[in-house]
Amino acid sequence: MSRICELTGKGRQVGHNVSHANNKTKRVFLPNLQNVTLMSEALDRSFKFRVSTHGLRSVEHVGGLDNWLLKTADDKLSITALKVKRELFKKQAA
Repeated sequence: MSRICELTGKGRQVGHNVSHANNKTKRVFLPNLQNVTLMSEALDRSFKFRVSTHGLRSVEHVGGLDNWLLKTADDKLSITALKVKRELFKKQAA
C-alpha cells in the first residue's frame, strides 16, 4: 500500500538529516496517514479512505466529502475517490 493521501495526493518527501558536523544523510518525510470513514450526505453512504490529517482538516473546512470531491481535480484523487465522484455526478444529473 503506497503512502499517498487518497484525497489530496500528498505523498512522501525526501530530504536530509543534518548533523552538527554538517554531514548529510538521506531521509524520508512521510505524511501522517489515517484510515477514516467519511460520510457522503448526497449518497447516504459511508466510504473508507486513507487520508492525511491535513487532508482531513481540509475536507472539514470545505464542508464535507461531497463538496471536497466536486471541487478537487481528478489527478489528485485516488481510484476509489474517483468512483465516488462519478457517483455524485450521476446523482446530481438525476
